[in-house]
Amino acid sequence: MPNLTIKAADGGQFSAYLATPKSGKGPGIVVIQEIFGVNAGIRAIADRLAGHGFTALAPDLFWRLEANIQITDKTEAEWKQAFDLFNRFDQNQGIEDIKATLAALRKHPACTGKAGAVGYCLGGRLAFMCATRTDIDASVGYYGVGLEGLLGEAKNLKKPLMLHIAEEDKFVDKASQAKIKDGLKGNRLVTVHSYPGCDHAFARVDGQHTDKAAAALADGRTETFLRQHLA
Repeated sequence: MPNLTIKAADGGQFSAYLATPKSGKGPGIVVIQEIFGVNAGIRAIADRLAGHGFTALAPDLFWRLEANIQITDKTEAEWKQAFDLFNRFDQNQGIEDIKATLAALRKHPACTGKAGAVGYCLGGRLAFMCATRTDIDASVGYYGVGLEGLLGEAKNLKKPLMLHIAEEDKFVDKASQAKIKDGLKGNRLVTVHSYPGCDHAFARVDGQHTDKAAAALADGRTETFLRQHLA
């Protein structure tokens, strides 16, 4: 699939991996990366969504630090690099780049008009921030990190949000999970699914803690949710 070049609001430009459905047109999905960049796993997710009728666009959000990062979770050196990128990444600026991506996606001839987001890990956090800070039509976050610190933004939700929480997440402890669930309880725009026995990144393509059954369940829920809200 080809890459698109997207103009940032404050100047400069960055690339985004585009995957389109066989029909040639579908609802838009911004696929938000983990801390490993737009790697083979993120591209595979975009391709899968395209195979199910969506037009998926995965922006390179680390471009301001280093363009075209594509690392894995397989070596200690790559983990060290990934956490260094995460620590230096400006998340507020990242949201501005997602806004630019969203605008480009909605204008693309392969997009029917409405557009949502799906994010993983860091991307799961950014998906939550998209739901509270942008005009996105629907958002889904998988095992987002640090969401308990963003609960004050929930009052800004205007469109539906789905969260997938791994109950044995080594990066989001049980107390934080409880805060997230309690903080969002009763919000009619929010759907939270919890996955017993699953660790962080249970839906990562070929990851250390991948749980195929849980991933299939979460992905099915995600696609049903997105079809409902992006039709």
